[in-house]
Amino acid sequence: MIQNTMFNIESPSVQQTPSVSNLKTQTTPAESLRQFGDYLADALNQVNQQEINSQEMSNKFLTGQVDVDQVMIASQEALLSLQFTTQIRNKAIEAYQEIMRTQL
Repeated sequence: MIQNTMFNIESPSVQQTPSVSNLKTQTTPAESLRQFGDYLADALNQVNQQEINSQEMSNKFLTGQVDVDQVMIASQEALLSLQFTTQIRNKAIEAYQEIMRTQL
């Protein structure tokens, strides 16, 4: 079974309205931006790790250490992760362009 380890998706939780005490603990926009940047960097590192794993599996196949099915699974996982990342990038660029076209 192929598992997507790029994004850890958890079941949605019930959201509550913030109380006065919770307002003090909320993150600032700068902290949120840093957290989002860290999240993106981690996701890109995972895609890169899958590419490296695919190359290592190919090298092991050449020496006879692994079967062809293991190589194909690793290469397809890497390919799907890269395609998914590319689509996310394309959607982000489209959203940015749409915001820039908005007239105030």
